[in-house]
Amino acid sequence: MSLRCSRRDLLKIGGLGLAAGVTGGCDSAASVFGRLFAVPPRETTYFTQNEIFYVVNYSDSPFSLARDVKVDQWQLSITGAVKKSMVLRYDDILNRPALDRAVTLECIDNLPGGDSMGNAMWRGISLKDLLEEVGPDPETARDVVFRAADGYDDSITFERAMRGDVLLAYMMNGVTLPKMHGFPLRAVVPGLYGIKNVKWITEIEVYEGDYKGYWQRKGWTDDGTIKLTSRIDSPGHYQILRGREHLFKGVAFGGPETIKQVEISFDGGRTWLEAPFELPLSPFTWVIWYYNWAPPKTGAYQVAVRAIDVTGRIQTSEIVRPSPAGASGLHTIVPIVDRL
Repeated sequence: MSLRCSRRDLLKIGGLGLAAGVTGGCDSAASVFGRLFAVPPRETTYFTQNEIFYVVNYSDSPFSLARDVKVDQWQLSITGAVKKSMVLRYDDILNRPALDRAVTLECIDNLPGGDSMGNAMWRGISLKDLLEEVGPDPETARDVVFRAADGYDDSITFERAMRGDVLLAYMMNGVTLPKMHGFPLRAVVPGLYGIKNVKWITEIEVYEGDYKGYWQRKGWTDDGTIKLTSRIDSPGHYQILRGREHLFKGVAFGGPETIKQVEISFDGGRTWLEAPFELPLSPFTWVIWYYNWAPPKTGAYQVAVRAIDVTGRIQTSEIVRPSPAGASGLHTIVPIVDRL
């Protein structure tokens, strides 16, 4: 059944989007719960081109310094609570066993429906293997700290670092890691927000205490686990639809878990229909979902999407702003069926 949206309904939907959008950071203009202006459809691809992959740098970053890192002068130091410290040059990194892994990254400031999320094929070395070589004490090691050429720093737990899925990446989508994305080396930590995926790494320290990174010192989460999210890419918000059948398409991402099911609603969340999705190449990435819809009649429809992960957790409709632990809420658009 269609939901006829009155002007008051549209203002309410749009107000949510506008209020939630006043966050700054990495949110883009395409982020919507439903806004008062039209948003065009987006192309949905499994891998995000490097040129349009979102880029965020912390507010105090002297980005030009990091962008101009000279590979012949760069080195990686592994220090801290280890039996033997280590220093590696770029060629040392390239000569180590390489791993390829598809991983989706998301900015902690991303709103439901936002563009600050991307998927890439990363090539790099295993953080676990590197740490095992320097001999950390698992009884005392608590955190692993990443320090960057631009002065940024953050950490993950020692337990998380030793699971075996964390990469120190030097390639992205088949090419040398672009400068804007962390050349010559960056962390890729599946399931954790971008604040934990430090770029331009120059030092890794095994730390015996609870390390507070740049954003934690400002009150943001130290956990950094990505929340279950989904997005409608097409059709666009307030797009006019003509014809008897229309393809809805988008992505869903479970953060630390894989997606089990995607559902779409055409009546503002009162009823839900299962939307098929394509199987991902990796458990660490988003999935592409789609739904062929035959509208029963003309009019405006309030369309929402939600995801369910393999643990059975359902994406929440509760609207939460990004600070301090990431946004939540359902991405909602209003397409207008003009003629069948």
